[in-house]
Amino acid sequence: MDNRSIGVFDSGLGGLTAVKEIMKELPDENIVYFGDTGRVPYGTRSKETIIKYSKNDIAFLLSLNVKLIVVACGTVSSLALPEIRGDYKTPIIGVVEATADAAMHTTKNNRIGIIGTPGTIKSSSYERLIKQKNSSIEIFSKACPLFVPLVENGHFDTKVAELVVEEYLEEVKKQNIDTLILGCTHYPLLKNTISRYMGSDVKLIDAGAETARALKEHLDKNELHSKQRGGAEYRYFVSDNVDGFESLGSMFLGMKINGQVEKIDIEKY
Repeated sequence: MDNRSIGVFDSGLGGLTAVKEIMKELPDENIVYFGDTGRVPYGTRSKETIIKYSKNDIAFLLSLNVKLIVVACGTVSSLALPEIRGDYKTPIIGVVEATADAAMHTTKNNRIGIIGTPGTIKSSSYERLIKQKNSSIEIFSKACPLFVPLVENGHFDTKVAELVVEEYLEEVKKQNIDTLILGCTHYPLLKNTISRYMGSDVKLIDAGAETARALKEHLDKNELHSKQRGGAEYRYFVSDNVDGFESLGSMFLGMKINGQVEKIDIEKY
């Protein structure tokens, strides 16, 4: 048993969709979240920059003595985590493995679509994992660079979101997929818009939800659950505007974030 907090980080607000799922799966666990709102988005950055940012983010969470870190960012999980995971003794869980497994178990016609940031799609991380386990599955990938800024600015279910979704997913829709990986934790906020466009026959795989389930399994296996019952504490840190994070973050979580957010200088870590 371990009462220390679980650390979670993302490039901005999107990782809160994973936090929301972790809260459901593990209501007794304390959580520390860092959103790098001053440097969002990560998905259009170079691999070298993403690795640098990731090391900053991990160092900050480790300074708070977390027991485990969840990388709630598809770009970091795809590009940086394979390179740096071995540098740390603290367990680090990314979003790619559990999400890829869920998609493979969901598809009936072996045709899977993947949408993500340019960095995630260019890395082929999901495709590589899926093909290793089942080479007969056909993969159709699409980078959607405007999805993150849409979500970060509150466009979840608007006409603007509908137009951008149609622009990006038109070709994917033509591929007769039955499963679509939302390969960025920002994307579940666009789930209604994406689902309407793709149709009810296409199952959407939420990276945050799948990662929360994988986290629970890891805590079970390694006996790392908190001993406390009820009264879990949630702390939030950002590298830019606190007020914007509180208002939009409350929408992401479905619960109020009032005065629990602190701004830090992430470059110090």
